Amino acid sequence: MFKLNDIKELIKLVDQTSVQELEIENEGTRLHIRKPGKTEVVNVQSAPAPHTYMPAPQASAPQHVPAQQEPAEPAAAPSQQLHSIVSPMVGTFYRSPSPDAAPFVKAGDRVDEKKVVCILEAMKLMNELEAEVNGEIVEILAENGQLVEFGQPLFLVKPE
Repeated sequence: MFKLNDIKELIKLVDQTSVQELEIENEGTRLHIRKPGKTEVVNVQSAPAPHTYMPAPQASAPQHVPAQQEPAEPAAAPSQQLHSIVSPMVGTFYRSPSPDAAPFVKAGDRVDEKKVVCILEAMKLMNELEAEVNGEIVEILAENGQLVEFGQPLFLVKPE
């Protein structure tokens, strides 16, 4: 359940950024905030939540770094028609579901539109980001644990 102070903070955050719409699920409650001209709470409803990732309690900032970093892949040729998967929110980019788990995807992997490619953490809520397109991951543009902005390209995908 969302607390009133949390909802107010989210509305303030949406209002101060270029984010136009935000939808969050927490403990079976869904919050949807949309900013047509001014920020307004559109819908809050309880429903069974699908599997979500909850961060483990930590005394300091999360350290989510896998044991080995992959070498950066070379950028794709500019003549290719590539699809950018962009961040729908401001948050922390994570390539895997936990520090000791394998990344969701790596360069060269084939994905479909429902394939989870990363997690974006915003206000201690873990949000899975799906590929949106069928194709092959050409390049990963964000570093694990990096703060990303709304609209920032995270992946380049060669569509099928």
